[in-house]
Amino acid sequence: MKRKALALLSGGLDSTLAVKLMLDLGIDVEALNFTSPFCTCTGKNAGCKSEAVRVAEEFQIPIKVMSKGLDYLEVVRNPRHGYGKGINPCIDCRIYLLRKAKEYMAESGADFVFTGEVLGQRPMSQRRDAMRVIERESGLEDLLLRPLSAHFLPPTLPEREGWIDREKLLAIRGRSRKDQIQLADEMDVRNYPCPAGGCLLTELSFVPKVRDIFDHSDELKLRDCRLLKIGRHFRIGARTKVIIGRNEADNNLLENVMQTGETAITWMDGNTPAGVIIGDQDPAGIGLAARILLRYTKAEQSGACRVKVRRNGAEEIITVANDLNETAVTPYLIA
Repeated sequence: MKRKALALLSGGLDSTLAVKLMLDLGIDVEALNFTSPFCTCTGKNAGCKSEAVRVAEEFQIPIKVMSKGLDYLEVVRNPRHGYGKGINPCIDCRIYLLRKAKEYMAESGADFVFTGEVLGQRPMSQRRDAMRVIERESGLEDLLLRPLSAHFLPPTLPEREGWIDREKLLAIRGRSRKDQIQLADEMDVRNYPCPAGGCLLTELSFVPKVRDIFDHSDELKLRDCRLLKIGRHFRIGARTKVIIGRNEADNNLLENVMQTGETAITWMDGNTPAGVIIGDQDPAGIGLAARILLRYTKAEQSGACRVKVRRNGAEEIITVANDLNETAVTPYLIA
């Protein structure tokens, strides 16, 4: 009887190799890919979702893409197993993903789950003790196979029952990807744009932005987290924030994501970054946001400047002083 397994497929090197290995061993594979507002894994003009879909199409296997939802944001805010060096709840994140995979097993008809995890590769979630915790708390104990490091781990049910030939599984560990790159050549696996993956939650510079959302939101929203990737963020009120583009790409993104009730601001008399005010709005806050915006233009210092204010289809021109230098702006800057 041919067995079926669910693969956690990011589109990166390790998970791609794991899928190829299992297919070569005669396992029927379906892939799961999880999207997150905190992912930094990008190839040429594509993110992890696109890479995972590309890999699935190349291997001719079905793939289901799931979004990490609001329940995931609660995991980030209150992780049971704590954070890594940033605000990354890596152990809780793996448990979250694998619980979702377990829930999907019955629908897909899969017999077990496998991942591209490598023992010792990631300092928080891929330690031996952490792996055991993840297996137990995800509900996948004995049904979670890590084929790239299988020989360093106890045999799982699929191995003991002969669904998988354990002797054909691998013994890779550690942070170097030399073995994986060599294996990719041997298995004719090409075009892996994201060998290491990445998560903004591990970046120390990103921590203040996430903390600011947790501290100033009545309810968490995925959109608020997605916006963290765009521009400079300034907290100008308990429920008011302004985002100012760093470049033309940011300016275009801010224009495209702006919602009803939010305010766009631009300097009238020269090239300027775009600004969007989010949250509670009042004339004083709009004036402060405009002054912060002018700090990042070539407007004459201390001069009076015209700023276009656009909200809900209506426009007006306000005049504010360009009187904030870097020192004055810094207390408002989140990151």
